[in-house]
Amino acid sequence: MKGLELSRAFYEAYGKPMLDEFKEIMPYLAAGMFGSGSECLGYDDDISKDHDFEPGFCIFLPGEDVIDRRTAFLLERAYAKLPKEFMGFKRALMQPVGGARHGVFRTDEFFDEKIGSPDGSLSLSGWLTVPQQALLEVTNGEIFFDNYGEVSKIREKLEFYPEDIFLKKLAGQLLIMAQSGQYNYKRCIGHGETAAAQLAAFEFVKSAMAVIFLLNQRYMPYYKWSFKALRELKKFSELSETLEYLISSGNGKNICEEKYILIESISSDITAELINRGITKASCGDLEKHAYSVNDGIEDSELRNMHILAAI
Repeated sequence: MKGLELSRAFYEAYGKPMLDEFKEIMPYLAAGMFGSGSECLGYDDDISKDHDFEPGFCIFLPGEDVIDRRTAFLLERAYAKLPKEFMGFKRALMQPVGGARHGVFRTDEFFDEKIGSPDGSLSLSGWLTVPQQALLEVTNGEIFFDNYGEVSKIREKLEFYPEDIFLKKLAGQLLIMAQSGQYNYKRCIGHGETAAAQLAAFEFVKSAMAVIFLLNQRYMPYYKWSFKALRELKKFSELSETLEYLISSGNGKNICEEKYILIESISSDITAELINRGITKASCGDLEKHAYSVNDGIEDSELRNMHILAAI
């Protein structure tokens, strides 16, 4: 059973009846399962069950001006008293205020800890510095109910990057693709530096994947799940095998030429998408020129004039 399924089943069996005892605050509560862990992405498997896998869910409540400390404590205690085992899975030992991933949370404290903003409002510097993984953690998973609407409203704000931030990140990753793949990979081979060539291939693949996720308007997950997520995307999922080949193959005399052709092929596919969507005004095959063209399309002058790699 997947973690999200287990979480919802545990909530339906025990969470709902427990919350029936808190009818007076139910209009202000939300519950669901999102945050850290592969189960929140739906990527958990049997290996995932060796740590941090348990029946549980999250309850979110607003600040003390709406729900006081005593009521919050009673809710925390009620959650802690839920069955210690469910469907063959044991719950971890709980602290009074709940576990690190499950339990009772003040909404503002939860989001502030994850992204540095209690209400999901991020400044320009915030969007530039908050890790992509953190943004994914506050927008993944599932909301079981949100009577107050606060949690859903915050998650909607953070669903994806604002347009200018999207363009800045895209420009930076395109530039790295150009430098590592189109330019430095072949030069490293020419210098006889095959290890450096492989590093160049790694950099190209990492940035190509970042570009693909951006063009799909999806946050890229933690690296160990990035290829799995890539294979699920609507656009360019078919490139997953090629990208994997680029970082899992060697750099012998015959292979390196093939790899360079594949690098150019991927670059060409990305370029065509940029042109078709009107994101770039450049019309050549050089990703570096497209990177600067994308950067030129940023409306905010402060962001546009920052170093092209400022969002990477």
